[in-house]
Formats: sequence, structure tokens, C-alpha cells
Amino acid sequence: MRLQDYWGIGPKTSERLAEALGTERATEAIEAADVRALVGAGLHRGRATRILRRANGEAGMDVLATSDARAVYDDLLALAADEALTGHAADRIRVLTPLLDRDAVESRLDRVVAARDAWSGLNESDREAVREAFAVYDEADGSDLAAVETAVALREAGVTDGPFEDVGALDGDRLRDAADALADVRGSIDPAGGLDGDDIAIASGADAELDRLREQLSAARDLADSAFDVLESVRDGSLRDFEALEAGTIDHVARETGVEPATVRAAAPDEALDAADFVSGTLRALVVELEAAVDEREAAVAADIRERLGDDPAAAGEGDDDAAAGDTTVARAATAVSDAAFLLSLGRFAAEHGHVRPTLVDDGIAVRGARNPFLGGDVQPVSYGVGSHSLADAEGVASADAPPTGDRVSVLTGANSGGKTTLLETLCAVALLASMGLPVPADAAEVGTFDRIVFHRRHASFNAGVLESTLKSVVPPLVADGRTLMLVDEFEAITEPGRAADLLNGLVTLTVDRGALGVYVTHLAEDLSPLPDAARIDGIFAEGLTNDLDLRVDYQPRFETVGKSTPEFIVSRLVANAGDRGVRAGFEHLAGAVGEEAVQRTLSDAEWTANDD
Repeated sequence: MRLQDYWGIGPKTSERLAEALGTERATEAIEAADVRALVGAGLHRGRATRILRRANGEAGMDVLATSDARAVYDDLLALAADEALTGHAADRIRVLTPLLDRDAVESRLDRVVAARDAWSGLNESDREAVREAFAVYDEADGSDLAAVETAVALREAGVTDGPFEDVGALDGDRLRDAADALADVRGSIDPAGGLDGDDIAIASGADAELDRLREQLSAARDLADSAFDVLESVRDGSLRDFEALEAGTIDHVARETGVEPATVRAAAPDEALDAADFVSGTLRALVVELEAAVDEREAAVAADIRERLGDDPAAAGEGDDDAAAGDTTVARAATAVSDAAFLLSLGRFAAEHGHVRPTLVDDGIAVRGARNPFLGGDVQPVSYGVGSHSLADAEGVASADAPPTGDRVSVLTGANSGGKTTLLETLCAVALLASMGLPVPADAAEVGTFDRIVFHRRHASFNAGVLESTLKSVVPPLVADGRTLMLVDEFEAITEPGRAADLLNGLVTLTVDRGALGVYVTHLAEDLSPLPDAARIDGIFAEGLTNDLDLRVDYQPRFETVGKSTPEFIVSRLVANAGDRGVRAGFEHLAGAVGEEAVQRTLSDAEWTANDD
């Protein structure tokens, strides 16, 4: 496959990747979703991520039917990547895409939930040990030695079962041997097969004899580079006899290099034109001889390291001669550690944010005790759902918090700043996380498989262009084949209220007719035509002002109840906070328009609460 056949790779990008990596290696990096390789080749990380998402999950990316859905998807992966234990794990998280195969979703959920439980089961000291091991691994850019040492740390922390069975299957003694051997290596060894073909660069201190030979070679090279100075030192103005000069040269070189005099003598030329030729010839020959000795010793030490890092018999199954030919402890440790970092990062994300495994259902989305993943602090959990689900009958759930089942569409109404858009975003996040095989932010959830998720935020523009672009954004995925989830916020913001109610009513009816699911946020519920039987209206209510004059809202929707915008609460706050007498009079005039009695009651309640505190 040509590089330009991949989404997002044009002639210039293809040329850059081919120059930096070679076509074959670049293709392998794309197929393996290796962000690091593409970034190292000069691509911006965001661009590399987009290319790899499309290359490895084209169909899954089509689930994101609108730009707002894609924005939530990007934010979710950024949030998960923040919990990554290594940079490479973060890159792997960023290229996750929705999965369309139910078995693939269940399989990933199995592994991530097991990773979540494994992380939660570690005591704080073991967690810190794992974090430190991965930090060292990351700082070493995933080197072979760091991979082996991290594998040892994971085994010591007990991260060896379930999704980490590859770590548990590593032989502890061979890991320690491999760590010792790798400590003798300068640079990196290709764990996939470089042991047989590539030279191993032996580190200083790995072998005393090799260190001695290297020191002698270095000294001999220094002397060879200054042969004239050697001659002057030997001659010293007094040695005129050639035999005496030969003897003096041999003694001087042996003393300066640490080489045995006999070895230096053997390197000396039998015939020389003059004293200078004898000195330079001796040094040149000695350098050649020492280079050969160093090469021979390096080969012997490298052979020992190859043996210590050789094929791991534990990698092959019994009776399977070809199962792991060429597989090494280092290669297996590198793969196991990379996978463990990825899964533990996702498990850590789920554990730290209180995510649970969703139940995958055929049709519907319902949550109990759901929280918006992008909100911090003390967040009121909510329960909601559309379609068929069983959470309505969950034991111990109050009826007000048990989402009705069977409705195809809900129309969500209620107070300004009451969390309606936040609820839509929460449902979108739950649907996307579940589609990627990841736990969701709720106490319980049932999520169907969706071919398209249409999330449309409120856009405060009032012109024909926005209306047209919005309709072109939400209608085509709604009428396409397959299952669609519609999450549309304040459709009336893009056209006049009367016509917006007509269009919204049409969208609700079309959603039901197409067998889709939908949640539509609006302030126009009372202006809608009679809704289909499969649709309902829910409401979120503001309950007053706090003693700090903040809006106090019950974010849990009340099912089959029209919510109120309660403008008197907003006007009450404006009246109370107005510092200018004229401005206050203006707000008081508005209070009369929305109901002066209600405004005064709200202000009295807030003052009473403040005094009571």
C-alpha cells in the first residue's frame, strides 16, 4: 500500500516519511498506530494522531457525525491521556476510536475493567513503585533495560494476572539475567532480532579485559598521532646508536601504553629507513594489532551477552516448535510492559474518576448517578435515559430518579443555566466511552451500539446560513441506515421561535419514524404540536437562590414534567447585586414584568437563608 493511500497523507508528507523512516518502516508505523514514530519523522503530533485514527479506525470515526461530537471525543481522550503512565501509552490512548464490533467492545471492557481493579487493588506504596518504574521507563524512551527493569517492578507489585498475564509469564531469573546483560550494553538492542545480525556495543565496565585493551589502544593511538614527539623523547639528544634507539622506543611505548614489551617488539618493523620510520611503523602496527585484539574480545563478550539474552523457551507452547522462534525475554518484556502501561493507564483513568462498566444493550441509553467527566468539584449526579433499558426497575432507586423506559425521544426543558446542555454532553460522553470499550462516569449505565452520534450544541447565531448548516449537519445522519443517537441543544436559537417549534416538532417526529433515539433541549415545549406517543417531555427546575445569590438548581430532571425557565430568580439576583440606583430601578421594573411578588419572595428567602446561616 502506498503511503499516499492513507487518509491525510499527501505527496509532501509521504516524501517526508519516506526520507525519515523509509517507506516500509513508515507503513509499519501507521499500521501499528505508532504516534511516536510519525512525530519523530517531523509530523505535528495532532496531525499524526488524526492520520492514525483514520488509518486504524475509519469506520469508527464515522460514528462522530458532528463537529461537537468530535470535540467531546477529543476532550475525552485528552482527559484519559492525562492519566497515562508513559508518553507512549498516552499516544496509544489518543488514537483510540469507537469500535463497531460488539465482541471487540466487550473484550476491551474486560481488560480495562480488570486493569481498573488491579490499579485500585494496589496499596499506595505499590502504586508509587509502579509510577516510578514507568517514569524511569519513559525517561529512558522505552529502552530495553528500562523495559526489563519495569517488568521486574510490575511483578514485584503483583501486576501479573488477567490483562497483565504476559508480565506474569516472564521468567524472573531470566529477567534479572537480562537486566544484568543489558547493563553491559551501550545503546539499544533491537529485541525483535538484532541479537543475531547487529553488533552489540559493549559498555565500559562490562568486561575488565576489554576495558584494559581499549585503554591500551587509546594510548597507542595517541602515541601514533604524535610519533615525532615519541622519537624526540626516545632520542633525547643522546641516543645515536640505532639498536639503542630501537630498545628505547620499545621500552617507552610499553611504559606509556601498558602493553607488554614483547608485544611492542613483535609489532616493530624488521627493516626501517631511519629512526622516524621505525618509530612510526612500530606505532602503526601496534594500533592495528590492538584493534584486532579489541575486536576479538568485544566479539567474545557480545557472544556471552547474546547467550544471556537469547531465545526464551518459556515463550513457546509445549510441542510448538515455531511458536516463538527468535523470541527473547527482552522482546517479550518490551511488549508486555508497553501493553501494561496502556491498560494500566486506562484502568487508572477509570479508577480515579469512578467509572463503571456499562451494560451493552441492543437499543437505548440510560444512566444512573451519571456525572459529567469534564466538571470538577462536587457535582450532582443525575439519572436519565431514552429507549429500552432496565434501570427503571433498579432496586433502591427512587422513582423520581428512575428514567422511564420505552420512549424513543425526550424533550428536555427547564431553567436557564440548569444543566440541560451539560446533561446532553454527559450522555454523549457516556455513549462515546462505551463505544470505545471504556468504563463510563456513572453508578450504572446501559448503552446501545450507535452507528452515528449527533451532538449539536447551542449556537447563538440567528441567520439563514446557520439554520441551513445546522440542518445539513443533523438531518443526513438521522435518515441514514443504522442506529443514530440525536443530542440537540436549543434548536430555537438559530431561527425565529414559531418556525423553530415547527422544525423541532418535525425533527422529533422524524427521529421516531427512523427508529433513532433523541434528546432535544428546548424552551419551546409548550409550543410544540402534540408529540408522538414514543416521545415525552422532561424538566429541570431552579429552586431559588443561595445566600450568595447563586442559582440553586436541582439538576436531576423530573420526568414527564415541563420545566420552567424561572426568570424571576435571575431578575432577583440582578436586583440584589445592582450597585447603581438607576440600574437597580431598571431591574425592579423588569421584576414587575416577570412577577414582582415572586421576585420579592425569592429575595426574602435568600436573605432568610443568609441570616439563618
